Amino acid sequence: MAVMVIEVPEELKGLLPAMVEYVAVIKKARDRAAGGRSHDYAAVEDEVAEGVASMEQAGHRVVLQALDLDRPAVIIGGSRHTKVGRCEGTYYTLAGPVVVERSLYRKDGERNGKVVDAVSLGAGVVADGWLPRTARAMAYGVQQGTSREAAASARQSGRLPYSRSSFERVAHAVGSVYAPVRADVEDMLIEEYDLPAGARSISASLDRVNVPIEEPLPRPVGRPKKGAPKKPVARNFRQAYCGTVTLHDEDGEAMHTIRYGRMPQGDPEALCASLAGDVLAFVRERPRLKVELLCDGAPEMWKLLGAAVNEEVVGTEVGQLVDFWHTIEKVGRAAKVIHGDQSPAVVQRWKMSLLNRSSAATDIVAELAASGKEDVKVGDEQPVHEAMTYLTNHKERMDYATARRLGLPIGSGNMDATCKSLFEVRFKRCGSRWKNETGEHIVQLRALALSDRWDRAIDLTLQPLRRTVRPA
Repeated sequence: MAVMVIEVPEELKGLLPAMVEYVAVIKKARDRAAGGRSHDYAAVEDEVAEGVASMEQAGHRVVLQALDLDRPAVIIGGSRHTKVGRCEGTYYTLAGPVVVERSLYRKDGERNGKVVDAVSLGAGVVADGWLPRTARAMAYGVQQGTSREAAASARQSGRLPYSRSSFERVAHAVGSVYAPVRADVEDMLIEEYDLPAGARSISASLDRVNVPIEEPLPRPVGRPKKGAPKKPVARNFRQAYCGTVTLHDEDGEAMHTIRYGRMPQGDPEALCASLAGDVLAFVRERPRLKVELLCDGAPEMWKLLGAAVNEEVVGTEVGQLVDFWHTIEKVGRAAKVIHGDQSPAVVQRWKMSLLNRSSAATDIVAELAASGKEDVKVGDEQPVHEAMTYLTNHKERMDYATARRLGLPIGSGNMDATCKSLFEVRFKRCGSRWKNETGEHIVQLRALALSDRWDRAIDLTLQPLRRTVRPA
């Protein structure tokens, strides 16, 4: 047997048991595999992973212990803290929990105040002992799917050996840290954004999507029935908000989309302010970028978005277009009432007219009026009347021909995709219901992930949790 001597510093001797055990695991696995026979290699993978995890935990234990400061008093953020005790604390790594002995301190003059420790402050832990890389990974899993699914995925990968409730708790802890610094983080992200060389225009969009919300019900008068819920609730659908800022190339094709969302009780004005801030930053960096607002026909959306993103705010002309496909949908229903089975050919003619002539909307309104079927009802709707009203109200926002010549987008497909990916995929599962506050955590985190901003945003969010602790 070959013998190798490895010198390990005294302060790292805690690694030795895990190293020795890992070597034994590898030798045992190799001996079983020798001879060329078929082998259950999945079991080998599990054994090797467990050995690596043990070594990883031992390494964290050594490093975290080095962060501990055992003094009668320390200075944190300019304030003196006095030692109140020493005990073990658990810290949660990607490989599993690690127990470290550390001293606890309380700020002078604060009777029964919260105790802190140098290990947690130095490492920037989230909530009660969750190390930042671990917390980030768990939060990412929960913004993708339910906490149960995140925990199941972690088990399959052999990392993050924690319960479903831990995933849920840590994700909301990260969301609660992000919420108060969101505006500052967004400003830093947009300042660091590398604007693509091929970008020629920007579109900003706003829309709404229904989300199931849990709302309390008043308790019935009198003594409750046997088995009745103590806190009755209802599952009601309320409208949440989606916002996007999309960069387009010279042909109007999307290059990258930054996504935002707010729960129904969130602040849509703040969402629009985020959109305006991004557009302003892009225009300042490249003044020749064309700016356009793209929405469906909802007056509320135009009012909110127009108040935030306009020429006065961003310093350049801001065009406005109603989504082309919403327009086609409106006139398509009217064509079916007027022309029946011949409607597809008529809709195609109107579509080409809208794409190529600036006055097309006015001409189509005249054609609809001449049909004499404005008052014809289909169920509770009047498709011809509704199409005429839609075209008349938004004809100034239907110059698709000029937009195409300028290489601007004419459809809000990026917004429709955002409504689906941000809310519908994650928030509208069978039987799901959300509370506004905790739902806001998930929608904000999910918007970062879908915008390809996750890593940098979470780094900026968790960085202030790290604090220096000095001996008094």
